[in-house]
Amino acid sequence: MRRRELLRSVAAAGLTAALPAAAAPAHRRVRPGDPAWPSPQAWEGLRTEVGGRLVKPVSLTAPCEADARGAACAQRLKDLANPFFVGDQPGGTQISGWLDAWTPKLSAYAVEARTTADVAAAVNFARRHNLRLVVKGGGHSYQGGSNAPDSLLVWTRAMNAVTVHDAFTPRGTAGPPVPAVSIGAGAMWVDAYDAVTTRAGRYVQGGGCATVGVAGLVLGGGFGSFSKQYGTGAASLLEAEIVTADGVARVVSAANHPDLFWALKGGGQSSFGVVTRLTLQTHELAATAGGCGGDLTTKTDAAFRRALHAFVDTCAEGLTNPHWGESVRITGSNRIEFNMVFQGLSAKDARAAWRPLTDWAAAAGPDVKLDGPHPSTQPMREWWDFAAAAKAHAPWVRPDPRPGAPPHHAWWAGDSGQVSAFFYAYDSLWLPAALLDPAERGRLADALFEASRHFDLELHFNKGLGGGAPGAVAASARTATHPAVLDAFALAIIATGGLPNYPVYPPTNLAAARREAARVEAAMAALRPLAPAAASYVSESNYFNPHWREAFWGPHYARLAAVKARYDPAGLFVMHHGVGSEHWSPDGFTRIG
Repeated sequence: MRRRELLRSVAAAGLTAALPAAAAPAHRRVRPGDPAWPSPQAWEGLRTEVGGRLVKPVSLTAPCEADARGAACAQRLKDLANPFFVGDQPGGTQISGWLDAWTPKLSAYAVEARTTADVAAAVNFARRHNLRLVVKGGGHSYQGGSNAPDSLLVWTRAMNAVTVHDAFTPRGTAGPPVPAVSIGAGAMWVDAYDAVTTRAGRYVQGGGCATVGVAGLVLGGGFGSFSKQYGTGAASLLEAEIVTADGVARVVSAANHPDLFWALKGGGQSSFGVVTRLTLQTHELAATAGGCGGDLTTKTDAAFRRALHAFVDTCAEGLTNPHWGESVRITGSNRIEFNMVFQGLSAKDARAAWRPLTDWAAAAGPDVKLDGPHPSTQPMREWWDFAAAAKAHAPWVRPDPRPGAPPHHAWWAGDSGQVSAFFYAYDSLWLPAALLDPAERGRLADALFEASRHFDLELHFNKGLGGGAPGAVAASARTATHPAVLDAFALAIIATGGLPNYPVYPPTNLAAARREAARVEAAMAALRPLAPAAASYVSESNYFNPHWREAFWGPHYARLAAVKARYDPAGLFVMHHGVGSEHWSPDGFTRIG
């Protein structure tokens, strides 16, 4: 693609030389050093317009590049394991890249937006000067969506206000008001849960990872720990404010710009504009929520295959319903690890849900060892009370250690491994609930066994709405998310990675990493016959999927493309495998169709 870009540039060189600097070819965005790159005076004009909040992002490892043995470098290495610190840097991304896909690269400039007017100023500047524009809130994009060198970054991290409403009516609608919460685009889910659940005693459907950005999760569809009960984050969207490519701030709802409103409900991040605020419906809390851990191991492959058959029976009879969420890990060492959560059940009822597996294990003999499951419960209102958990030194949370950090700013300890990680491979597949029919269970269990011979895999029950509450499924059907999610009992995820891809860490063994990536592909190949549609979750998917339009949105893609053409006809907003990106080179700089 770089050669194609070079050839196009050469072909246009004669025309470019004869035109004023501001009239660079429309099919190629400008870079520093190009004649049409904005002048220092133009950048100063933008700086003034945004109240001085125009910055040049700095490398996360800058202190180590200056002095690898100094105290500042030692502190920075600690900071790189803190997701709050990483997200607070304009050049920070939750992961440090993807093998053979992308590595962190700094934008030329970033607007630290605090108001919608700041966002509009950045959008207008990028459009007038033909710049590559990227958007970042939480910075959790596995696809590197906020990562583009030579670009202008709209950074919404400071737009993080959370306002709880007892009664809210979306613009243009006439229905009765509903409880809701308005959240700035840069807020994290930990901020939303603190305001809505811990303080107000309600629930808002958001992400399981506390440091994920609110806007990015909703725009991608949005699954949390309890999606089978409450639906996707996108399904709860009532209203949004968005700055579109023309620099206009629009408030959209089911009655106001309904086509754009629908596209924002799962149509992908940063493809239709810059969202500055979302208002989501809140829901009544269950009295209790709980966790359920444990594991089952076998000494032989034959026993493990039988264990998987019993586990599939358990999925069908006890776990595929509105109460359950989170994941089970199936490993090549003949181990099934339970990392599940539930709401609205007692510990006794939660234990009973596992009876097909526990009864089988009790009669299986010495080749099988079962530890658990071990359910425990607490008031659901306390589920995200991270301030209290951190004060009690609870081992399952990690508080932000920086001086002055808000008391509720902490993350689940189980999410620590992904902070600054370098991905070698990542893929996902929606597994249809029909696989839990009695006649299909054996085929599912055998495929899980075969996949585990290649690589460990996880089943995320909360990322499939099969067996979910009817109202939640119906609301999610009115979103742009792939319809396969409505009848999927779980999302299968297979992934691998290693140490951060920063120069202060040991270099990645590329040959070994590619061998692991090949094993991930082999494991996923064992599962694909179970789901011929090969639908995948856009926010947790294969960077290299050649059929991304069908996999991420299926029959919804044509409608999404029409919305894109209406609100962003020139393609100002380009994201890897985002709606309309097929018309641009992989780096987003050259129009190819």
